[in-house]
Amino acid sequence: MTAPGDLPQAAASYRQNRFQVPPDAAELLLVRHGESEAASLDAPFPLVDGRSDPALAPEGRAQAELVAARLAATGVDAIYVTTLRRTAQTAAPLAARLGLAAQVEADLREVGLGEWEGGLFRKMVSEHHPTAMRMWAEETFEVIPGAERSAEFADRVRDAVGRLAAAHIGQRVAVFTHGGVIGQVLALASGSRPFAFVTADNGSISRIVVSGDRWIVRGFNDTAHLEPPPA
Repeated sequence: MTAPGDLPQAAASYRQNRFQVPPDAAELLLVRHGESEAASLDAPFPLVDGRSDPALAPEGRAQAELVAARLAATGVDAIYVTTLRRTAQTAAPLAARLGLAAQVEADLREVGLGEWEGGLFRKMVSEHHPTAMRMWAEETFEVIPGAERSAEFADRVRDAVGRLAAAHIGQRVAVFTHGGVIGQVLALASGSRPFAFVTADNGSISRIVVSGDRWIVRGFNDTAHLEPPPA
Protein backbone atom coordinates (compact mmCIF):
# COMPACT_ATOMS: atom_id res chain seq x y z
CA MET A 1 0.00 0.00 0.00
CA THR A 2 1.02 3.61 -0.56
CA ALA A 3 1.59 5.56 2.61
CA PRO A 4 -0.39 8.77 3.00
CA GLY A 5 1.33 11.60 1.14
CA ASP A 6 3.46 9.29 -1.04
CA LEU A 7 3.15 9.74 -4.82
CA PRO A 8 3.14 6.69 -7.06
CA GLN A 9 6.41 6.24 -8.97
CA ALA A 10 6.31 6.03 -12.76
CA ALA A 11 7.42 2.70 -14.12
CA ALA A 12 10.85 2.75 -15.73
CA SER A 13 10.88 2.53 -19.54
CA TYR A 14 13.68 2.00 -22.01
CA ARG A 15 13.74 3.04 -25.63
CA GLN A 16 15.55 1.04 -28.26
CA ASN A 17 19.05 2.33 -28.69
CA ARG A 18 20.10 3.97 -31.93
CA PHE A 19 23.51 3.07 -33.25
CA GLN A 20 26.21 5.65 -32.71
CA VAL A 21 29.74 5.42 -34.03
CA PRO A 22 32.00 4.80 -31.02
CA PRO A 23 34.35 7.68 -30.24
CA ASP A 24 37.38 5.45 -30.86
CA ALA A 25 36.17 4.34 -34.30
CA ALA A 26 36.33 5.48 -37.90
CA GLU A 27 33.48 5.24 -40.40
CA LEU A 28 34.52 4.14 -43.89
CA LEU A 29 32.29 4.71 -46.90
CA LEU A 30 33.39 2.17 -49.49
CA VAL A 31 32.51 3.52 -52.92
CA ARG A 32 32.89 1.24 -55.91
CA HIS A 33 34.25 3.16 -58.89
CA GLY A 34 31.93 4.09 -61.71
CA GLU A 35 31.44 1.94 -64.78
CA SER A 36 34.69 1.66 -66.73
CA GLU A 37 35.16 1.53 -70.49
CA ALA A 38 34.34 -1.64 -72.37
CA ALA A 39 37.05 -4.26 -72.80
CA SER A 40 38.40 -5.15 -76.21
CA LEU A 41 40.92 -7.92 -76.70
CA ASP A 42 42.18 -6.05 -79.77
CA ALA A 43 43.26 -3.22 -77.47
CA PRO A 44 43.86 -4.63 -73.97
CA PHE A 45 43.65 -2.30 -71.00
CA PRO A 46 47.00 -0.91 -69.84
CA LEU A 47 48.33 -2.35 -66.61
CA VAL A 48 49.32 -0.53 -63.41
CA ASP A 49 50.77 -2.58 -60.55
CA GLY A 50 49.91 -5.60 -62.70
CA ARG A 51 46.21 -4.65 -62.67
CA SER A 52 43.95 -3.57 -65.53
CA ASP A 53 43.64 0.21 -65.64
CA PRO A 54 40.70 1.26 -67.81
CA ALA A 55 39.31 4.77 -67.68
CA LEU A 56 35.71 5.51 -66.77
CA ALA A 57 33.07 5.17 -69.44
CA PRO A 58 30.67 8.10 -69.93
CA GLU A 59 28.17 6.22 -67.74
CA GLY A 60 30.82 5.99 -65.04
CA ARG A 61 31.48 9.71 -65.13
CA ALA A 62 27.77 10.35 -64.67
CA GLN A 63 27.76 7.96 -61.71
CA ALA A 64 30.71 9.84 -60.20
CA GLU A 65 28.71 13.07 -60.25
CA LEU A 66 25.77 11.37 -58.54
CA VAL A 67 28.07 9.94 -55.85
CA ALA A 68 29.45 13.44 -55.23
CA ALA A 69 25.97 14.90 -54.91
CA ARG A 70 25.05 12.17 -52.42
CA LEU A 71 28.13 12.49 -50.20
CA ALA A 72 28.94 16.20 -50.39
CA ALA A 73 26.87 17.13 -47.33
CA THR A 74 27.55 14.02 -45.22
CA GLY A 75 30.63 15.27 -43.38
CA VAL A 76 33.38 13.44 -45.27
CA ASP A 77 36.74 14.27 -43.68
CA ALA A 78 39.11 12.53 -46.10
CA ILE A 79 39.08 10.85 -49.50
CA TYR A 80 41.16 7.86 -50.57
CA VAL A 81 41.66 6.28 -53.99
CA THR A 82 43.79 3.43 -55.29
CA THR A 83 46.58 3.46 -57.86
CA LEU A 84 44.04 2.73 -60.61
CA ARG A 85 42.62 5.72 -62.44
CA ARG A 86 38.99 4.67 -62.41
CA THR A 87 38.90 5.26 -58.66
CA ALA A 88 40.57 8.67 -58.94
CA GLN A 89 38.18 9.68 -61.72
CA THR A 90 35.19 8.60 -59.65
CA ALA A 91 36.43 10.52 -56.60
CA ALA A 92 37.26 13.70 -58.51
CA PRO A 93 33.80 15.36 -58.40
CA LEU A 94 33.49 14.85 -54.63
CA ALA A 95 37.05 16.03 -54.03
CA ALA A 96 36.33 19.19 -56.04
CA ARG A 97 33.13 19.91 -54.11
CA LEU A 98 34.81 19.47 -50.73
CA GLY A 99 38.18 21.00 -51.57
CA LEU A 100 39.96 17.84 -50.45
CA ALA A 101 42.94 16.20 -52.10
CA ALA A 102 42.44 12.49 -52.65
CA GLN A 103 45.10 10.36 -50.99
CA VAL A 104 46.33 7.07 -52.46
CA GLU A 105 46.11 3.75 -50.62
CA ALA A 106 47.80 1.28 -52.96
CA ASP A 107 46.84 -1.80 -50.96
CA LEU A 108 43.16 -1.26 -51.74
CA ARG A 109 43.77 -1.84 -55.46
CA GLU A 110 41.74 -4.60 -57.09
CA VAL A 111 42.54 -8.28 -56.62
CA GLY A 112 45.15 -9.50 -59.07
CA LEU A 113 43.66 -11.57 -61.89
CA GLY A 114 46.89 -12.97 -63.26
CA GLU A 115 46.62 -14.07 -66.90
CA TRP A 116 43.10 -12.67 -67.08
CA GLU A 117 44.13 -9.02 -66.72
CA GLY A 118 43.81 -6.54 -69.58
CA GLY A 119 40.11 -7.27 -70.08
CA LEU A 120 40.25 -11.04 -70.54
CA PHE A 121 38.44 -11.61 -67.22
CA ARG A 122 35.29 -10.02 -68.63
CA LYS A 123 35.39 -12.24 -71.70
CA MET A 124 35.89 -15.41 -69.69
CA VAL A 125 33.04 -14.58 -67.32
CA SER A 126 30.63 -13.49 -70.04
CA GLU A 127 31.32 -16.68 -72.01
CA HIS A 128 30.94 -18.91 -68.92
CA HIS A 129 34.42 -20.35 -69.30
CA PRO A 130 34.83 -23.49 -67.16
CA THR A 131 37.46 -21.78 -65.02
CA ALA A 132 35.13 -18.84 -64.46
CA MET A 133 32.37 -21.23 -63.42
CA ARG A 134 34.80 -22.92 -61.04
CA MET A 135 35.73 -19.51 -59.61
CA TRP A 136 32.10 -18.81 -58.70
CA ALA A 137 31.49 -22.32 -57.39
CA GLU A 138 34.58 -22.39 -55.18
CA GLU A 139 34.38 -18.67 -54.33
CA THR A 140 38.03 -17.95 -54.99
CA PHE A 141 40.00 -16.03 -57.61
CA GLU A 142 42.90 -18.42 -57.10
CA VAL A 143 41.67 -20.76 -59.83
CA ILE A 144 42.60 -18.12 -62.43
CA PRO A 145 46.15 -18.80 -63.69
CA GLY A 146 48.59 -16.48 -61.94
CA ALA A 147 45.91 -14.80 -59.78
CA GLU A 148 46.66 -13.30 -56.39
CA ARG A 149 46.46 -15.78 -53.55
CA SER A 150 43.39 -15.44 -51.37
CA ALA A 151 45.30 -15.21 -48.09
CA GLU A 152 47.60 -12.51 -49.46
CA PHE A 153 44.66 -10.51 -50.78
CA ALA A 154 42.83 -10.74 -47.45
CA ASP A 155 45.93 -9.73 -45.51
CA ARG A 156 46.68 -6.61 -47.57
CA VAL A 157 43.06 -5.48 -47.50
CA ARG A 158 42.84 -6.05 -43.73
CA ASP A 159 46.06 -4.13 -43.15
CA ALA A 160 44.99 -1.23 -45.38
CA VAL A 161 41.61 -0.85 -43.65
CA GLY A 162 43.33 -0.95 -40.28
CA ARG A 163 45.76 1.79 -41.30
CA LEU A 164 43.02 4.05 -42.62
CA ALA A 165 40.86 3.58 -39.54
CA ALA A 166 43.75 4.24 -37.15
CA ALA A 167 44.60 7.44 -39.04
CA HIS A 168 41.02 8.75 -38.97
CA ILE A 169 39.55 7.97 -35.55
CA GLY A 170 36.41 10.01 -35.03
CA GLN A 171 36.11 10.78 -38.74
CA ARG A 172 34.18 9.70 -41.81
CA VAL A 173 36.29 8.66 -44.79
CA ALA A 174 35.22 8.08 -48.40
CA VAL A 175 37.26 5.23 -49.89
CA PHE A 176 36.97 4.84 -53.66
CA THR A 177 37.92 1.28 -54.46
CA HIS A 178 36.92 -1.89 -56.34
CA GLY A 179 34.28 -4.58 -56.30
CA GLY A 180 36.62 -7.36 -55.24
CA VAL A 181 38.04 -5.23 -52.43
CA ILE A 182 34.60 -4.27 -51.13
CA GLY A 183 33.61 -7.92 -51.17
CA GLN A 184 36.73 -8.82 -49.22
CA VAL A 185 36.26 -6.04 -46.64
CA LEU A 186 32.68 -7.04 -45.90
CA ALA A 187 33.57 -10.72 -45.80
CA LEU A 188 36.25 -9.94 -43.22
CA ALA A 189 33.88 -7.74 -41.23
CA SER A 190 31.02 -10.24 -41.22
CA GLY A 191 32.80 -13.58 -41.28
CA SER A 192 30.77 -14.48 -44.35
CA ARG A 193 31.40 -16.73 -47.34
CA PRO A 194 34.25 -15.33 -49.47
CA PHE A 195 32.03 -14.14 -52.33
CA ALA A 196 28.94 -13.13 -50.33
CA PHE A 197 29.60 -9.44 -51.02
CA VAL A 198 31.37 -9.35 -54.40
CA THR A 199 28.31 -7.99 -56.23
CA ALA A 200 28.59 -4.28 -55.37
CA ASP A 201 27.29 -2.13 -58.23
CA ASN A 202 29.34 0.59 -59.89
CA GLY A 203 28.90 3.82 -57.94
CA SER A 204 27.41 2.04 -54.93
CA ILE A 205 28.23 2.91 -51.32
CA SER A 206 28.88 0.36 -48.58
CA ARG A 207 29.63 1.31 -44.97
CA ILE A 208 31.68 -0.15 -42.17
CA VAL A 209 32.66 1.17 -38.76
CA VAL A 210 36.11 0.13 -37.57
CA SER A 211 37.08 0.24 -33.91
CA GLY A 212 40.37 -1.60 -33.56
CA ASP A 213 39.75 -5.25 -34.35
CA ARG A 214 35.99 -4.76 -34.26
CA TRP A 215 34.52 -4.15 -37.72
CA ILE A 216 30.79 -3.42 -37.93
CA VAL A 217 28.86 -3.63 -41.20
CA ARG A 218 26.44 -0.71 -41.49
CA GLY A 219 25.41 -0.98 -45.14
CA PHE A 220 26.05 -2.70 -48.45
CA ASN A 221 25.50 -1.65 -52.07
CA ASP A 222 23.47 1.51 -51.43
CA THR A 223 22.47 2.77 -54.89
CA ALA A 224 19.60 5.12 -53.98
CA HIS A 225 21.50 8.06 -55.48
CA LEU A 226 21.81 6.25 -58.82
CA GLU A 227 18.13 5.48 -59.20
CA PRO A 228 16.03 7.73 -61.49
CA PRO A 229 13.48 9.88 -59.67
CA PRO A 230 9.94 8.49 -59.62
CA ALA A 231 7.73 9.61 -62.51
